[in-house]
Amino acid sequence: MAVGGALVLLVTGMTRTYPGPTGPHAATASPSPSAAHAAASNTFRQIYLPDLLVIEPTGLSSAQLKKLSRISGVRSMLSADGAAIKLGNAKKPVNVLGVNPEQFRSWTPLATASDQRLWTALQRGHFVASDTLARQRRLHPGTTYRLGSTGQQRMILGGSAPLGIEGIGALVSSKYSAGLGLIAGVLALISAPGDSMAALTKAVRHIVGKPATLISLRSQQQQQLPQNPKASGSRPSTYLQLFQESAARYCPGMSWTVLAAIGQIESGDQSNPGVSSAGAMGPMQFLPSTWAEWGITAFGETGAPNILDPFDAVPSAARLLCAAGAGTSAGLRGAIFAYNHATWYVNEVLALAEEYARDYG
Repeated sequence: MAVGGALVLLVTGMTRTYPGPTGPHAATASPSPSAAHAAASNTFRQIYLPDLLVIEPTGLSSAQLKKLSRISGVRSMLSADGAAIKLGNAKKPVNVLGVNPEQFRSWTPLATASDQRLWTALQRGHFVASDTLARQRRLHPGTTYRLGSTGQQRMILGGSAPLGIEGIGALVSSKYSAGLGLIAGVLALISAPGDSMAALTKAVRHIVGKPATLISLRSQQQQQLPQNPKASGSRPSTYLQLFQESAARYCPGMSWTVLAAIGQIESGDQSNPGVSSAGAMGPMQFLPSTWAEWGITAFGETGAPNILDPFDAVPSAARLLCAAGAGTSAGLRGAIFAYNHATWYVNEVLALAEEYARDYG
């Protein structure tokens, strides 16, 4: 994709991960009411589960965007500007998206969406880098860098975090898109949980035509788990099996689909298991203090419970949920709320659990 032979947007895929509330992560709380944490941000109340990524080389028109939003089954859609531009003195360009901060945060990884400082910085005209780019380029928050095809803009780095879209190095507010040479509407994210991927792709292709690139973002629950030859006994080989067996062993009254939904929302099934702004980590995003109380070694693993090991983390989450009441239908909502203190989070977990029940019945 090129503009004037100089700007190229290289987006190769997206990690399907989801946002959570501002403040300490509720997976960090014990079921005890006295362990309640701060409430979610008043401005952040929604999770969108991206199903399809659309990349249009010359940008999607307003008419196309309107048609895409009206496709049957589409729950929500978001567009972004973008291009590859220079950052600092480095010769290699960086793929930058121009976004509406308050809207785009709902489509980013949980730890990122939860960090209010990042989104406030974007609103103030700073830029946010991916954690990968910040590490590779040794970027420092608070430092001013030149951005743009000719380095004509000076912007402060407001912070870094996982951005969720593979190949994207930084975000800026869309107010600065034109000045940085970004292509308007080059990318769109679509959430359509009720549609089959085949039907959704066909409808989108009819609107955007052949030049556009379409990338499915739906979770691959059958992805293989890392195997440990030293582990004893038989154990699950996929995340789907791990959720099913963990629920059956450690919370028999709870559907495995609840664990699957939480695992997907928290880390995209370990696609983004890093440390959140609140200090939570691993595939089920525990705080170390909570892990010390609830973490167990399971499924033939050896040694102390490992917060980063899905074979330990998923059954540990099942234990925590069960202790909070998830083993009964009457206690399920309260248990999910204990895991992450936001009513909308509870609703999203249950809605995604229903989707898994339909898909994997």
